[in-house]
Amino acid sequence: LERKGPFFRGERLRVCVATCNRADYSKLAPIMFGIKSHPEIFDLEVVVLGSHLIDDYGNTFRMIEQDEFDIGSKLHTIVRGEDEAAMVESVGLALVKLPDVLQRLAPDILLVHGDRFDALALATAAALMNIRILHLEGGEVSGTIDDSIRHAISKLAHYHAVCTRSAERHLISMCEDHSHILLAGCPSYDKLLSAHQRDDYTDIIKSWLGDDVKEQDYIVALQHPVTTDIKNSIKIYELMLDALISFNKRTLVLFPNIDAGSKEMVRVMRRKGIEQHPNFRAVKHVPFDQFIQLVAHAGCMIGNSSCGVREAGAFGTPVINLGTRQTGRETGENVLHVRDADTHNKIYHALELQFGKRYPCSKIYGDGNAVQRILKFMQSIDLSEPLQKKFCFPPVKECISQDIDHILETQSALAVDLGGTNLRVAIVSMKGKVVKKYVQLNPKTFEERIELILTMCKQAMADAVHLNCRILGVGIGGGIIQHNELIHGSTFCAAELGHIVVSLEGPECMCGSHGCIEAYSSGLALQREAKRLHDEDLLLVEGMTVNNKEQVNAIHLINAAHLGNSKAESVLHTAGTALGLGIVNILHMINPSLVILSGVLAAHYENPVRQVISQRALLSAQGTKVMVSELEDPALLGAASMVLDYTTRRTY
Repeated sequence: LERKGPFFRGERLRVCVATCNRADYSKLAPIMFGIKSHPEIFDLEVVVLGSHLIDDYGNTFRMIEQDEFDIGSKLHTIVRGEDEAAMVESVGLALVKLPDVLQRLAPDILLVHGDRFDALALATAAALMNIRILHLEGGEVSGTIDDSIRHAISKLAHYHAVCTRSAERHLISMCEDHSHILLAGCPSYDKLLSAHQRDDYTDIIKSWLGDDVKEQDYIVALQHPVTTDIKNSIKIYELMLDALISFNKRTLVLFPNIDAGSKEMVRVMRRKGIEQHPNFRAVKHVPFDQFIQLVAHAGCMIGNSSCGVREAGAFGTPVINLGTRQTGRETGENVLHVRDADTHNKIYHALELQFGKRYPCSKIYGDGNAVQRILKFMQSIDLSEPLQKKFCFPPVKECISQDIDHILETQSALAVDLGGTNLRVAIVSMKGKVVKKYVQLNPKTFEERIELILTMCKQAMADAVHLNCRILGVGIGGGIIQHNELIHGSTFCAAELGHIVVSLEGPECMCGSHGCIEAYSSGLALQREAKRLHDEDLLLVEGMTVNNKEQVNAIHLINAAHLGNSKAESVLHTAGTALGLGIVNILHMINPSLVILSGVLAAHYENPVRQVISQRALLSAQGTKVMVSELEDPALLGAASMVLDYTTRRTY
């Protein structure tokens, strides 16, 4: 770094770093070391407030002193109570105490980190006193009150150093000036990426978890209250501890932060005897450099700390993120979300899935060079520039991540087969299993059919909830698939294959036309011919009987043909020939390599279709293979496969 830039007025750039708790210090410390290493350029002032000065939270200001930083001001700003009112009073107390300190220090730039209520007080005071604010880690989304605080600080801040490209886009969409945003990466990554292979990590593991604990055979648990839903977050904490007790692995449990609800969480921990349990080590604070090693070599990390969705990804450590506190944050594939952590079994199952795995290391939040970028960025700040902001309104891209519910639920589709005789609806799983099937006679009118289809689908959707099936979409059988896509046609009338006309003078079809394949070859067509023969006393042969109460159908016609009834044989031959002619037309239009016949009549049509193809098809299409499907419900399975393939297809 060179001592130059718009700020230079013959004196150093006065930078005030304010830290409120152990978490934000881990992000600020690398920058503080960087500032300290360039005394010819920067003048560093350190202000400590918040839970750093609370004994119950480890008096963590001492680690700042151990790092040999001079603390210029210590402000006791926490009103105890650990509830919502105490948080508000703490913000008010900080606002009362900060003006004197900021006026005395008169910094050129105030560094504020993150989304804590203490940081909101810092940003509010500095903005009102016309002190330039550099906000670290703005633009991220986590799904709790922290979002509101973080975005509020971003609106008060004049400059931003963000960790990810997505966070940068979020700030731009929030009207922040693009030229005042630095895509730096996370400062803590500078240290943790270089410290990943520290030689004494086994000693650190043993010192915190015991001499008998091995690498990747322990769990790190860190769960904080969700201030917008304290009751539920305490319930999740209790369920997490129950699951960890059942899982029976050595576990390092860190006490929650000072947010509203933390007192109740500590009570839960003590009621369950966690501090005395042989499998648990409960601690208030672990120095960051040691905490890095514990996370890097853990068999799993569980809770809702941002460390789980951020720093842990750099090591490929498996993470289970519980509840909504980090909803929306970008994560690597190492993170499994259990947003509705409403049962002990669900969390236990997540532990079974994640514990002991290793994932590819992720650098979503940084590449190890954040501090150098931030120092250069501060040098470039023009102190003569007005503080008034500029505005713009670009779009923001949403983030996608995996969820435990998608794993525990059976991904399924609703398949619909609109047959001539029956309407069939089925819940079909990803593995091709028909979970439940519904069959109803096909009504005669279009309106009745649509109404019945909707009724059957509604029933299936209701049953799917009880069967633990997640319905991804609805597929209707019958159609042409090209390049894995269903051909619809301009008016959604494509692939009405049953209504290909094979004879100008053929029987009337249900569609109103004459000579369609369906009029010759469908189950209803054969039933019609069987009834005609029966009425003329031409159906029954020796060995056949039809009960007076029994309705004559296609099966009777097939049985009669098998028993040598020439009239029945003629009907089946005509039906097979009609189907064969229709298929020849399809071969000439689409030229497929394979024809699969399905349904109860398929076996009876196989040979006639082959004969017609050999006699009528062009030479280039005569080699097309014809076979009968062995599947029980091919139309339903085919319809379902379209939905399941499309909705689960990965996009990159």
